[in-house]
Amino acid sequence: MASKPTNFRTFAQKNMNTILRLLPGKEKPLLRFHPWVFSGAVANAPKDIADGALVCIQDDKGAFLAWAHHQKGGSIIAKVISFEDVAIDLKFWEQKLSTALELRKHLNLWKNPKQTLCRLVHAEGDGLPGLVIDLYDRVAVLQAHSLAIHQERQVIATALQNVLGKDFLQAIYHKPAQEAFGKGEYLYQSVQEPAKVALENALSFHIDWEKGQKTGFFIDQSENRKLLAQYAQGKKVLNTFCYSGGFSLYALQAGASEVHSIDSSASAIALLEKNLLLNAQSINTAAHKSFTQDVMKHLAETTEMYDIIILDPPAFAKHLSAQHKAVQAYKKLNAQALQKIKPGGFLFTFSCSQVVNTPLFVGAVRAAAIESGRKVQILHELRQSPDHPVNIFHEESAYLKGLVLRVL
Repeated sequence: MASKPTNFRTFAQKNMNTILRLLPGKEKPLLRFHPWVFSGAVANAPKDIADGALVCIQDDKGAFLAWAHHQKGGSIIAKVISFEDVAIDLKFWEQKLSTALELRKHLNLWKNPKQTLCRLVHAEGDGLPGLVIDLYDRVAVLQAHSLAIHQERQVIATALQNVLGKDFLQAIYHKPAQEAFGKGEYLYQSVQEPAKVALENALSFHIDWEKGQKTGFFIDQSENRKLLAQYAQGKKVLNTFCYSGGFSLYALQAGASEVHSIDSSASAIALLEKNLLLNAQSINTAAHKSFTQDVMKHLAETTEMYDIIILDPPAFAKHLSAQHKAVQAYKKLNAQALQKIKPGGFLFTFSCSQVVNTPLFVGAVRAAAIESGRKVQILHELRQSPDHPVNIFHEESAYLKGLVLRVL
């Protein structure tokens, strides 16, 4: 492992309130490139340091460890954006975005006529905590999950234009992840009305980045939707928590005999119906039915039996304190679904709760199988698509877990 430089930037030397010095031995996670600094590891925490400020992290002897964004109000006091002693300026952002773009080029997600959407920056997975950037055709949707990134949005937008090219970009839209950051806004626009349609594996989807969930679409399930298509021909499929209907459209395109889509949100179902019309030339829309209903209630009341059920619920827990309740909720949901699958059918089940790790999720599904009295085989263990890379030093970035089960 390369040794860390002992010097650090002049402005940090002159402004001690920009320095966080760690307790002896607490530098080890950072030397292993884990990007989070916990408050309990810090020897000094100046009271006048601003939320979102750029801080220099030092070990107990004053040696440079990293540049990080400070944050208040939680156990994580700072998140690292560079383990190198470099200026955090426009050039820095351009280099980071260029590195992220190179990966998407290797994945054939850049200027692919059949796939015009992808995640360009995946926070810690791309070494930029707090920053998410999704590409929808020629529109970049930037989402700030920290005050520091929110404050840097204009320079990030400039870097995006320089890296992707103004001849390519039609717009950059900033969609804050927190209400405290204000309303969404266009940081750049070369056209009055940028197109809100993008392709995923040749299927067309309306993308509502202004009012839709997340940045407008769940790109992380792209590869898992392709896998569903391999199972769906001639099958009766139930897609729960369907949102804009990604899994439903893939099943229809693959030749499913019947597809039912359920979501409690009327706006989500309306978006799904738009996507059905958008793809009417390539799928059998007559084989589809939509239901605006609570998923748990529907599973408890329906007498329908299915060949395939997809469970892709929103996060049941966003904090560690809710972990136990989340595990119980996954158990209940999966137990209900297992009762509605025909013998020899399949369950695609997922969790996007970061605090529910893979062993806990598999345990919940196992308990559901025991409760339902069904014999179950695991065929696939799934995760997020590769444009949502996992930082090997930060296991928390592997947030999406999934299983494909054969139910006997």
